Amino acid sequence: MTTKPKAKKFRIRRNPATPAEAGAAPMEKATPAEDTAQSAAPAPATDPSARARAEQAAMQGQVSSARETSAETEIDAIKKEGLTGRQLRMARRVAQKHNLPATSDYDAVRLLRQNGIDPLKRSNMLELVVPKNEAETKPAAKKDEKSDKVQLPQTVAPQKQTLPSTELSPAERRDREISQIQRDIAKRRRKKLLLLMTRLSAFVFLPTLIVGWYFYVIATPMYSSKSEFLILQADNASGIGGLLSGTQFATSQDSIAVQSYLESKDGMLRLDRDVGFKSEFSQPWIDPIQRLPVDASNEEAYKTYSRNVKIGYDPTEGVIRMEVIAPDPAVATEFSEKLISYAEERVNNLSVEKRADQMKDAEEGLEIAEEKRREAQEALIELQIKGALLDPEGVIASLRSRINTVEIQLQEKELQLAALLDNSRPNRAKVEGARGDVQRLSDLLAQLNAEMTDASNGENSLARLAVRIQMAQADLATRDAMLQASLQQMETTRMEANRQVRYLTTSVYPVESEEPAYPRAFENTILAFLVFSGIYLMISLTASILREQVSS
Repeated sequence: MTTKPKAKKFRIRRNPATPAEAGAAPMEKATPAEDTAQSAAPAPATDPSARARAEQAAMQGQVSSARETSAETEIDAIKKEGLTGRQLRMARRVAQKHNLPATSDYDAVRLLRQNGIDPLKRSNMLELVVPKNEAETKPAAKKDEKSDKVQLPQTVAPQKQTLPSTELSPAERRDREISQIQRDIAKRRRKKLLLLMTRLSAFVFLPTLIVGWYFYVIATPMYSSKSEFLILQADNASGIGGLLSGTQFATSQDSIAVQSYLESKDGMLRLDRDVGFKSEFSQPWIDPIQRLPVDASNEEAYKTYSRNVKIGYDPTEGVIRMEVIAPDPAVATEFSEKLISYAEERVNNLSVEKRADQMKDAEEGLEIAEEKRREAQEALIELQIKGALLDPEGVIASLRSRINTVEIQLQEKELQLAALLDNSRPNRAKVEGARGDVQRLSDLLAQLNAEMTDASNGENSLARLAVRIQMAQADLATRDAMLQASLQQMETTRMEANRQVRYLTTSVYPVESEEPAYPRAFENTILAFLVFSGIYLMISLTASILREQVSS
């Protein structure tokens, strides 16, 4: 049975030997390193025929020896040991130091081990310091020792391999990949930071710079005039109004109304008619942003008016604070004084109509009460004149008293007559006289009763007349009471009207300023930076959220 030889490489080796060497010793096959060095050695360029013969010989194959196969097996075993790149480079340096013909880092490890040298052993620092004599003699000793060990004929010395190995260990490969990832991350971060700075410069820094340049260089200085005034009421208030008279709640509505009037378009138009508000802000030396066009409409002028006339009401103190801004300090003071006069006039007009209406109603009520009382009095007089008696009740009472008197006298005479008739032999003259008195009293009583009956019956009876007179007197008393109430209401209304009078008191008068108050360049620049930063932040967050939603 024949076993087929296992060969991984087929090479042609040509070991030229001199005749002396051929006769002296038999030819042995060269080591793989020597073969490689020999095969790598280029043919002389001056001998084309030799080059052709070498190329023709290279085409022929030969099975590698067992020694070459064992060397490759040892190299494969060394590769499986997982040596690091540093250890392999150290082995290459040690092999070069001992002049070993290593073709690779692993071959250097193999050759060092064959020569009994540990390639991974660290040299002691004391070994590096060698005396000069020893340093000179040691290479010679090593050379002799090496010559004793090597028994093969020497060939051409191989060229030194100075290039690093192309193969990397897993640790070096991992370190290289990590460093590459770190470089990519740093590159992406630099790129993102550059893009961020570009966006910030375009959307935040540049607009802020433009705004700051405008406020510091272009903007026209403006002067402000500040003033404070408050609205007071009369001191003679009573009741709940008297409890609130000393507080700010008593005039809060009037203060708010005055503030609204001064901030309204009506106040702006009146100020323009009186002192020329539009012309002051239309001057050509004012910067274009703050300047009002010459033919500006009322709406544009009102925007400028609202921006330059600031009025605030403090409800805790009841004070109205006003600030007027103008290109000239004298103009700002004049505007403030005019607006204060408008406020005072408006305060007076707020309550004058109400007071006039209240007084008018009270006067009309008093006139009606007086007229009704006069009518009731005239009706009573007419009734008294119609009955020809001033007091019908007095007449009736007089008749009743007379009737009562006659009845008493009649009863007395009847008792005297009865007493005379009780005698057995009465005096005829006395009896006749008593009978005559009784007859006369009876006739008088009948007459009085007839008068009383006539006074109580008929349309013009004293009783009816007395009732009508009583009703007229009651009506007159009612009208008197109503007239009294109207008079009292008239006085109350007058007092209330006096309490509703409002007075505008100026606590701080406007004064011309010597230095401009606007624009506030630093504060406005910082505010613009914050505004642009906020807008950019909102847009960035919105874009990132939308990008995340779309990508997900």
